[in-house]
Amino acid sequence: MRKEYDFTNMKGRKNPYARRLKKQVTLRLGVDVIEYFKALAEETGIPYQNLINLYLRECAQTRKKPALSWAS
Repeated sequence: MRKEYDFTNMKGRKNPYARRLKKQVTLRLGVDVIEYFKALAEETGIPYQNLINLYLRECAQTRKKPALSWAS
């Protein structure tokens, strides 16, 4: 294995499957939620958007449903 590689003359190609991995959406999140994940990001060194994605993926995989209670 080389110590360094020179990629300046190489013709790169984008990953054709990259678009299927993630999709950009707009979400309106509470300030407290964003602050929580940003603080967690500081602790872990993982970007807060990735943490939110990881948590939502875990919820989807385990079929977790939110506990909703409406005031009557």
